[in-house]
Amino acid sequence: MEWLLNLDRYIFIFVNGLHCPFMDSVMVFFTNANSWIPLYILLLIYIIYRFSYKEKRYIYTIALVAAIVLTFTFTDILSAQIKELVQRLRPGHDPSLEGIVRLLDGKGGLYGFPSSHAANVFGLATITALSFKIKWYSIAIYVWAFLVSYSRLYVGRHFLLDVICGAALGICIAYILYLLLKLLVQYMNSRKKRASVT
Repeated sequence: MEWLLNLDRYIFIFVNGLHCPFMDSVMVFFTNANSWIPLYILLLIYIIYRFSYKEKRYIYTIALVAAIVLTFTFTDILSAQIKELVQRLRPGHDPSLEGIVRLLDGKGGLYGFPSSHAANVFGLATITALSFKIKWYSIAIYVWAFLVSYSRLYVGRHFLLDVICGAALGICIAYILYLLLKLLVQYMNSRKKRASVT
């Protein structure tokens, strides 16, 4: 286990040390959650336009928006609980990295495993990619999630394992909620069929 943690530190030091003024500003932009509010608004508009306006699936629209909100909620809650259980120090709080780590976005909270940022963005990417079923969108949203997650190492907030496990957590939560969404759709469709028969 120690070899894995040492490798994780070496990878972090390498990524965190790759810097230039332009990339610094780009990565700070990517890592800032407020930077992506316009994206969230666009996704909401698209969901309403496609599923409510075009396809007239009003209940599905509400259920999908609720599933996305729950994805963010569960990834935040579970990542916070795991942080307290594991208690792995963030790079900025790790004594072995004192004087080495570049902190472009502050130290953050004391513990960093898993990354809530990675859990959130990969959760959003997964549930929307599965729901939209548009190839170019799926590629673009996962590239975005990767860049946001990568930025967490670059700015000095997380180790690679924090990000990988956060991403896995987000994907799992989003997939479970998507399956529940599908079950809801199947239930609603079967109710409609029964109603039309009677």
